Amino acid sequence: MSCGYRFRGGSKLTLDQVWTMYQQGKQTIAEISNQTGLSASTIKRTLSKIKFDWVQPIPKGEGVVHLDATYFGRNTGVLLAIESGSARLLYMKHIGHEHISDYVEAVDYIAAGGYVIKGIVVDGLQQLFIAFKGDKIQMCQFHMVAIVRRKLTKNPQLKAGRELLDLIYRIKAMEEEDFLVAFAQWKLRWHDFLKEKTIIESTGKAIFTHQRLRSAMTSITHYLPYLFTYKEVEGMPNTNNLIEGTFTDMKKNLRTHPGMSAENRIRMINGYFLVYLKEHNVSVSDR
Repeated sequence: MSCGYRFRGGSKLTLDQVWTMYQQGKQTIAEISNQTGLSASTIKRTLSKIKFDWVQPIPKGEGVVHLDATYFGRNTGVLLAIESGSARLLYMKHIGHEHISDYVEAVDYIAAGGYVIKGIVVDGLQQLFIAFKGDKIQMCQFHMVAIVRRKLTKNPQLKAGRELLDLIYRIKAMEEEDFLVAFAQWKLRWHDFLKEKTIIESTGKAIFTHQRLRSAMTSITHYLPYLFTYKEVEGMPNTNNLIEGTFTDMKKNLRTHPGMSAENRIRMINGYFLVYLKEHNVSVSDR
């Protein structure tokens, strides 16, 4: 496919070559212009001719699914499903807001094609644990740590807070029974302290004195049934790091080209994941 232009040396520059320089090579329009000798306006016109239509892959086989969404602008995001281990792309969808129905649609699509979902790894959106109650679901331990740290801060002033933060930091190296016992002991040790209340003078209303500490405890309690599912499912990791790494790489591509229109951003993302498909997705028979 030719764009009808020649660059230094006389060779014809194809649309594919321009796109490869722009997207995979992470070159700006100015850099491409300098390298090829073509004007910036010519490069822009060439890029505007490139179209990418996204068609969902049809996954086969079985495995653990990483499921998450990320955003990079107002009302602009991507929902992604990736197979653990192989990093195969199972599903991608452009989304404006985070809705549980989008996650359910993704899982239903993957399963409808014959793929057997052994388990799902998610980052903590609470309604997901209701939507996928029939599946083996793992709460990302990295995000569990982040939730608790956000509530307690990195340097809690209270001894109870320091103990709880230390416990959640050690979760990755602990067996489920050991963590459950340690958490129960912590709650028992600080039982009375956690129930302390303070009277608000202006209203006379009593509120819990250590609200952030209680909130951290409540978060752990809520996710507790899903923190060690990976021990039950072969090949299931305890974090969602695989999909987070994919999002990070995609955003690096986008940051190279600031100021893109919504249409260009969608085209860029489609192009990124089409390349991703070629690099990571192979037939089940080849695996």
